[in-house]
Amino acid sequence: MRVVVADDAVLIRSGLVRLLEEFECEVVAEVGDGDALVEAVAEHKPDVSVVDVRMPPSFTDEGLRAATRARELVPGAPILILSQYVEVSYADDLLADARGAVGYLLKERVIDIEDFMDSLRRVAAGGTVFDPEVVSQLMVRRRKNDPVATLTPREKEVLGLMAEGHSNKAIGKKLFISDGAVEKHIRNIFTKLALSSEDGDHHRRVKAVLAYLRS
Repeated sequence: MRVVVADDAVLIRSGLVRLLEEFECEVVAEVGDGDALVEAVAEHKPDVSVVDVRMPPSFTDEGLRAATRARELVPGAPILILSQYVEVSYADDLLADARGAVGYLLKERVIDIEDFMDSLRRVAAGGTVFDPEVVSQLMVRRRKNDPVATLTPREKEVLGLMAEGHSNKAIGKKLFISDGAVEKHIRNIFTKLALSSEDGDHHRRVKAVLAYLRS
């Protein structure tokens, strides 16, 4: 995997680079501000970029804004936000592209390196991976007439676990239900959210998760 690392904290950035290299990733660029991130993504077109939220010059949501700009220049460029903070101001813009390939993890909750690398690979492959706390804060702003509101409590549980990046089998284990039951719930979710089978199962999952996060 070819990776761009964007974090203004030199020690954290260096640590990420060493970790990625241990897993045989090629770090094609390491940068410390939003403009440099945009330039690096445009130049290298990496398999995935790992981006902090708060970077110079604003130290607010510069990373998210830069990630959004990068995806405008390189449509669908995979982005994994890795931050101490849940910043929702530009999260919707980042999530608006239904092609997926986005993730948002909190640094303090990444306690397993293998899980982190698995999340990185899933985003690089076009999937979506979100920390439960990020999902919770994005869900605070529920809109009226939202089709997600038509889902049953169990269907919302299934969709929430999909948003965290879990497979059908993993969802079944967490909810103590069969694989068949998981598949039935997911079919119902697709139907209620009016997601056509012509999109393919992978894209329907991505669109369902994005609808959930934007609801």
